[in-house]
Amino acid sequence: MSWMDRIPPAARSYLDRNRLDEVECVIADFPGIARGKAVPAAKWERQQYFHLPNSIFFQTITGDWAEAATDGFTEPDMILRPDMDTATAAPWAADGTLQVIHDAYDMQGNPVGMAPRNVLRRVVALYQARGWTPIVAPEMEFYLVGKNVDPAKEITPMMGRTGRPAAARQAYSMTAVDEYGPVIDDIYEYAEIQGIEIDGITQEGGAGQLEINLRHGDPIRLADDVFYFKRLIREAALKHDCFATFMAKPIEGEPGSAMHVHHSILDASGRNIFCGRDGEETPEFLNFVGGLQRHMPAAIAVMAPYVNSYRRYVRNHAAPINLEWGRDNRTTGLRVPVSSPEARRIENRLPGMDCNPYLCIAASLACGYLGMIQQTPAGPIFEGDAYQSDAEIPYSLSDALDLFEEAKDLHAVLGEDFSRVYSIVKRTENDEFLQVISPWEREHLLLNV
Repeated sequence: MSWMDRIPPAARSYLDRNRLDEVECVIADFPGIARGKAVPAAKWERQQYFHLPNSIFFQTITGDWAEAATDGFTEPDMILRPDMDTATAAPWAADGTLQVIHDAYDMQGNPVGMAPRNVLRRVVALYQARGWTPIVAPEMEFYLVGKNVDPAKEITPMMGRTGRPAAARQAYSMTAVDEYGPVIDDIYEYAEIQGIEIDGITQEGGAGQLEINLRHGDPIRLADDVFYFKRLIREAALKHDCFATFMAKPIEGEPGSAMHVHHSILDASGRNIFCGRDGEETPEFLNFVGGLQRHMPAAIAVMAPYVNSYRRYVRNHAAPINLEWGRDNRTTGLRVPVSSPEARRIENRLPGMDCNPYLCIAASLACGYLGMIQQTPAGPIFEGDAYQSDAEIPYSLSDALDLFEEAKDLHAVLGEDFSRVYSIVKRTENDEFLQVISPWEREHLLLNV
């Protein structure tokens, strides 16, 4: 069987219309950035794998290095093997280009525990060992903003087709969506060429803020789609002279951007185990909720991975500050959406869109898994405005890492090696941030203290 027979139909269709010139061999690092190599097509067809150093997982978002190596900073190579099921077009490229996600192994052939895709695969395997199939559906929020080439300047909404900046507080407005219709048209076109199915695009509450919903399905495939989608959206925005940003809180005074994740679980017969024979909520459902409530404070360090992430958690500002659960209640951190009993699911509203999709989904599934195997009871269902309840999540990355580093049960599910390295990298990033003097400090402290 040739490699052409192993790639998805959308990629084959793309190659029917485009001569293959280059293959981008990619893997996600901790921030979710695509790392890898661009290889001429003729060479790629002759090789079965390639190498990258494991130090790509020790690098901070600023490009510095964390002291996470156990045997000195020798940067040993990993073996990266392609998953041909992930082959997809790069439709913005001038020449025929495929992207292929690779999986990381050490020289003995063992999966590299630090690699985000392997972390998620490890969690999914724990479910499968118990006869469960997890199903997820991510929702992606992001901003289209004006080109910002000077970090000292504030981020501003993009200019719409009317010649006015995108308006805020116009949630679900079709007119607001039309303001940046050309960008959305290219997002749809690129997604269709890549074979990624969009369930819908809506205007959110922020100025230039959009939400894209993806169809529910396999956690690894959906994380792949989010990984690809971030690049796709950035490229569509650049084509129209603006930026797409997935920062959790890019604009002061505007809502933050989340990646809500919906969860359900199927048994071996394909039945949703959150729904009983008579449509009632099952013990597994309540234990999944209980696991999220118990373990999420520690998992927040993975779902909100940067100092900016914690600026999103603002009371009464479209982001949860609690671990309450409720039915059709968007003020709770955990929401049960309106659905038929057979489609019952739990929506985790805490993750930010700045997360790594593999790690975020892995951490959320890990919390629910622990709840089910430990039979953790859910708290009482919340009625009313949960913003009036006490805050139950960390206020900063430093506080979140304190909780994460103590969460031994979570480490056992996500993997000890990943948990160790992740904590070191994030501590290093937090220390880097503390070295920066902000405009607020210069404005209010320079002459007043």
